[in-house]
Amino acid sequence: MIDWGTAVQTGARLVRPGPQVSATEARAVVMELRELSGVAEGHVREFTRMDVPPSTHPATVVDRPGWIKANVEGFRVVLEPLVDQLSQRRTVPSGPMGIAADIVGPRVTGMQMGAILAYMASRVLGQYELFLPPDPSGKAPAGRLTLVAPNIVHVEQELSVDQRDFRLWVCLHEETHRAQFTAVPWLRAYVQEQMTQFLLASDLSPTELFDRIKDAAEAVADAVRGGESTLIDAIQTPAQREILERLTAVMTLVEGHGDFVMDAVGPEVVPSVAQIRAKFSSRRGGGSKIDKAMRRLLGIDLKMKQYAEGSRFVRRVHAEIGMTGFNRVWTSPETLPTMAEISDPSLWIRRVGLPPVGGEILSLEKPNGTES
Repeated sequence: MIDWGTAVQTGARLVRPGPQVSATEARAVVMELRELSGVAEGHVREFTRMDVPPSTHPATVVDRPGWIKANVEGFRVVLEPLVDQLSQRRTVPSGPMGIAADIVGPRVTGMQMGAILAYMASRVLGQYELFLPPDPSGKAPAGRLTLVAPNIVHVEQELSVDQRDFRLWVCLHEETHRAQFTAVPWLRAYVQEQMTQFLLASDLSPTELFDRIKDAAEAVADAVRGGESTLIDAIQTPAQREILERLTAVMTLVEGHGDFVMDAVGPEVVPSVAQIRAKFSSRRGGGSKIDKAMRRLLGIDLKMKQYAEGSRFVRRVHAEIGMTGFNRVWTSPETLPTMAEISDPSLWIRRVGLPPVGGEILSLEKPNGTES
């Protein structure tokens, strides 16, 4: 289905180079990011009150091609177990046409994936990689915190912000994701299950597949015109929409939680946090017409909306029932908020049956005196 080698090669060939720095400067950036990831770990554990196991390794710092390679490896872990199941559903013509489809199709898909990853590789500052290939012992690691050094340097230069503050601010967000997926044992499996169900729900007949392709083409045209269409909206089936809503809800929660923590930890940790947030938020909405179209098409603008909606949900819940009350969200899949509850946090508070806790209420519209 996907030629993974072609995906990596295409992505590495198309990705733009990062900012030019000397070898000495590059080493210094890598060392500081590793150090600050450890600093952020302690602040996140203290602020969130989550039972986060100590990290045994510092953050992995990569360049843009390294990020592409790491993500392809993650895709393989998730997708390859499903390939046989999906392949059994396909009706491929026999003879030369069938052979050609099996050879050309995966290469084309690999090139498409590589092109998308090349675009994304110049934008992502960091991530917590949930799905990793097995180590030499055959055991799959739980996850890995990865920071993309050239992108962090590029953004801090573009925004003219304090370097150490910005790097720690980014680490706080990514360390929050590590806390979520290591302190909540069932969360990783839940996300993977939803992704698997989403992919397996794509059982389309040739006619339906052709209709989806037409929808995808129309989505591209609409995005270029400035519309709201995305590829994921165009290609999903009705069954997938229901699954996607659950997946979107949990990702909105974890992204919003990360955004909330990175700001709420406070100016004593990141003194220029208010300035960084203001400049960074302004930058998120900028870019050329083509860049904006790509963001809409790939769903990046939707992800930015998730940050904002999720952060509002966490702020509101934290303000009304405190951190201990908010952490009830991590009890089980049943206590995760729905998208309706994210829009109206009072619905979630009533459903889980938690009264306000006055002693923990904070003014979270300006957490610790800063804009969120």
